[in-house]
Parts: sequence; structure tokens; C-alpha cells
Amino acid sequence: MPTPVDQFLALSWVQPEPLVVVLIISPWNYPFQLMISPLVGAITAGNCAILKPSEQAPCSSQVVANLIKSTFDPYYVSVVEGDIKVSQQLLAHKFDHIFFTGGASVGRIVMKAAAKHLTPVTLELGGKSPCIVDDNINVDYAAKRIAWGKFINAGQTCIAPDYLLVNCHIKPTLLKKLKKFIIEQIFIFVENI
Repeated sequence: MPTPVDQFLALSWVQPEPLVVVLIISPWNYPFQLMISPLVGAITAGNCAILKPSEQAPCSSQVVANLIKSTFDPYYVSVVEGDIKVSQQLLAHKFDHIFFTGGASVGRIVMKAAAKHLTPVTLELGGKSPCIVDDNINVDYAAKRIAWGKFINAGQTCIAPDYLLVNCHIKPTLLKKLKKFIIEQIFIFVENI
């Protein structure tokens, strides 16, 4: 790795230091992507992983379990399926890192359990994402993008716009355009069924 010029005369290198065992807990709304993406990061860093899919997505959970079982030695990567009690039992153990994607209420539970062992945590929690709309915009583009952002994956995306802050001069026009694009998206969806 090249040494930055502002650190002239110093030496730089990369030294991987795996954490060892990472617990990855995924949500129901992106049950595959939000399980596999953190897993890729964990194993490329040299860690072992235990995966806990959401019990609210049982078919996806089974797909992940079968895929992991047929791909990895369970000593390195394994899947633990089950309900809330299983999650609680997992969280009672010490891990070297916990990666959780989901809501804030469960995020607090994960953080509290991790704190007992001083376990570092990555929490990807849903938020209240505002969308700010000024009057110096193309209203058609803004309305189309807001509608798409809100309704992608049935609105179950962490960064879906939850509320709008709109300049009062364009509010009536924006609302009319939003209605138009939402109705268009519904018709496109129905035609594709």
C-alpha cells in the first residue's frame, strides 16, 4: 500500500485482523440480500459467521440455510433458524461482532445484549427519511422519483421517504404529480401480473 504523501518517510501496510465469529441477523423485507451481503464482508475479512434469518420469511430462511449448508463447512459458516426465543438464546452468547438489520426496537435489544459482552455492533436500522423538495426543481422528476422511492419493495426499504418537506409554492403541483405517478405505477404493476 502506498504511503500518503503527507506521511512522508513513514511506512504503510495492510494487516488483516479477523474478529473471529460474527453473528448476522437479517430482516424479513430483504431476507436474502441483507444476509448474504454482510456475510461476504465477514468471510472476506477472515471471520467465521453464524447467520440468523428472520422467522417472518420462512421460505427465504430455508433457501439461505440450504445454500449455506451445501457451500460451507458448518465450523466456519452456519445458519440457525428459529423464532424470537432462538434469537434471544443466540444473543446471550459472546460474539466478536454482531451485524443486525431491522427496526429500532429490536436494535435496542441487540445492543443491550451486545453491551453485556462489550461486543461491537453494526446496526442498520430503519429511519424516518425526509424528502426535501425546493421550488427550484423539475416537479415531474421529483414526483416520479419520490413515488418510486416510496413504493419500491412495497415501501419496505430502510431509506424509503417517510415524509416530505415541500416549498409551499409548489406543493399543489407536486401533490397532483405524485398522484399521477402513483396511479401510473399501479397500472404498470397490474399489467405485469
